[in-house]
Amino acid sequence: MKRALLTIMALLLFLACSNGCRKQEKPITTLDDAKTARIGVMIGTTGEQITKERFPRAQVKSFDDVMDAVAAMKSGQLEAIVTAYPTALQVAKLNREFTFLKQEPLSNEDSSIALRKGEEQLLADLNRVIAGLQADGTLAAMKKRWFKEDLSPYQEPDLTLPSAGKPLKIGVCATREPLSFVDKSGRISGHDGELARWVSIRLNRPIEFLNMKFMALIPALQSGKIDLIISGMTATAERKKTVNFTQPYFANAQVMLVRKPGVTPPASQSGATKLSSADDLKDKRIGVLLGSVHDTYATKQYPRATVLQYKSPSDLVLAVKSGKVDAAFYTHETLLEVLRQDPELALLGKPLFSVPIAVGFNKDNNSLKNQFNTFLHQLKANGQFNDMVTRWILQGSTRMPKVDGAKNNGRLVIGIVSDKGMPFTIIKDNRMIGFDVELAERFAAWLGKEPVFADMEFGSLIAAASTNKIDAIFSTLMITDERKKQVAFSDPYYELGASVFALKKNIAESAIKSDSPKVVTPSFFSDLVTSFQSNIIHERRYLLILDGLKTTVVISVFATLFGTLLGALICFMRMAKSRLLSAPARLYIAILRGTPVLVLLMLIFYVVFASININPVIVAVIAFGMNFGAYTAEIFRTGIEGVEKGQTEAGISLGFTRTSTFLHIVLPQMVRRILPVYKGEFISLVKMTSIVGYIAVQDLTKASDIIRSRTFDAFFPLVMVAILYFLISWTLMQSLEYLERITDPKYKKRKAGRA
Repeated sequence: MKRALLTIMALLLFLACSNGCRKQEKPITTLDDAKTARIGVMIGTTGEQITKERFPRAQVKSFDDVMDAVAAMKSGQLEAIVTAYPTALQVAKLNREFTFLKQEPLSNEDSSIALRKGEEQLLADLNRVIAGLQADGTLAAMKKRWFKEDLSPYQEPDLTLPSAGKPLKIGVCATREPLSFVDKSGRISGHDGELARWVSIRLNRPIEFLNMKFMALIPALQSGKIDLIISGMTATAERKKTVNFTQPYFANAQVMLVRKPGVTPPASQSGATKLSSADDLKDKRIGVLLGSVHDTYATKQYPRATVLQYKSPSDLVLAVKSGKVDAAFYTHETLLEVLRQDPELALLGKPLFSVPIAVGFNKDNNSLKNQFNTFLHQLKANGQFNDMVTRWILQGSTRMPKVDGAKNNGRLVIGIVSDKGMPFTIIKDNRMIGFDVELAERFAAWLGKEPVFADMEFGSLIAAASTNKIDAIFSTLMITDERKKQVAFSDPYYELGASVFALKKNIAESAIKSDSPKVVTPSFFSDLVTSFQSNIIHERRYLLILDGLKTTVVISVFATLFGTLLGALICFMRMAKSRLLSAPARLYIAILRGTPVLVLLMLIFYVVFASININPVIVAVIAFGMNFGAYTAEIFRTGIEGVEKGQTEAGISLGFTRTSTFLHIVLPQMVRRILPVYKGEFISLVKMTSIVGYIAVQDLTKASDIIRSRTFDAFFPLVMVAILYFLISWTLMQSLEYLERITDPKYKKRKAGRA
């Protein structure tokens, strides 16, 4: 044991030194500094050949794509990258910690168009086109527009291409901005993309782009898959043996990309570059709310970024604060309130776009949708809507007015996300308040109905409306074409902006603001007291915890009872000699054990009970009980089969019936055998109940999400909930261990001996 502890300590010390105590590397300021450096190159490029010849003692690592090499240098695995000047220029623009050795190019080389051997007429035509573009100043204008050192938008001319005739197939490697890249609309763009279009116009032939890896371009040209290569290719002597080249169209060079002096290599890939605009997120980690408009926008606009989806706004804020993402997208109006409470966060630039929001209804419920539109028109006409906007959105009020009205016309079930944040929806003093809450209550009063709020995850709202689990969605639902296919939207009632936020220390602008609030680090004890006051006492948030605790215990206990009884029945069927009983039992066990609990929960709530108005807590008990039953059935079967058959036969020979033999001889032994495994499954069930928020059940986990959405405390609510789950599990475990003790014959003998 002692040796094992020493080994673990030595391993931890080694890891700490390898990451935190790494020797400071000498910055590379000249080519001579890179003689023994770790250098990244692209496979099949002239840079790869030059680097190996020029730096024989260096550790040269080859990559398929330049961005893979950039990621390696960001994480400290490389000290330099050799690549073409246009690529180095673009990487340095987007990564402020990098630069390239402008005064010392490794080689001067010219880019040309490549084509197959034997196509002399096409070669002559291409040379004529390049000469013409050079003579009339087109190539010079292209270089000025595409190769610039700032991040302002590219000015690409709108060229009308011919559509008739046999198309020229152009091979490109579109990962080399600004030479060649895929723009936000999915088309090949860049300097070489424009050049290809000029070739198309001057030769009066349509073109077709084929995007592939750089090392695959020449094989594709030789095999006839493409007609031309326009992708910054250099006419080397080796390449001239297999393909033809035109006269140069661009004076290129291989340069060395290095880290700026004074910038220390990070111990891990964390993206140390200060963010100056949303454009800097192209290769970063972006957080979004699952199923939101921001999710779709980030995925489409930032194809090279890593988009991470979160189920609640509080999780999104936590991801930013803990460094799991570099920045996140969320509603501008809500972020203003978030920033007022948390000085560590800041907005990155202005809102990116705005989208109208509306109330969502089931597509077959046009009458309710039309009623809301009439109500909204009247609310705006009598000035109440403007008053709501002023109070909630402009002034940031948190006082919920009392909405009077008759409630004798049934119920209006309202789908909502309670932790959306101010000014739209929060929970204060154990009740929902906010703009959307007041709007929903006023609509219910106008209908003469009782408003019933179904608090659920945002990603579950549309499914709930589509299956009539709720009557309407009041949760800042943005109108999109995709959502129109699933729900019917009312007239828009507001227009929301979408903004990017990040840690203030990671945003370039905030670093130079003299009026930025300073973050004071409190002591551990004072921080603990403040967190307890904010998360538990303030606004009586302990009531949320108690309600969630009660729901979690109810679901856990009743799902266990139901699952145990169901498991016993399935076990009986599974062990029956009749295939009519055993086959369905086998199928049930296989399906339930192979289906994730969340999927089972959603299917039962939104499909099986789609047309039935059932309490979601009952659905949770059924779903978890069915899953638990599949596992306990196999546990019971294993326990029964572990008891020797001879004991059953002996009991029958003594005059016991099969039932009494099972109850008095087999069952006690089975219980002792299965209890350790049964306890493990039971604890797993308790922990699995944390997903019931997807069907509008406010359990312990959901309560912590609500609290975090108000306090934006990253860790206290999570730690508190973890402790409560432990206490629940420990308490229930003690009852099972007591059962295990009283069924143990040795325990009975010891107790009898003491008596």
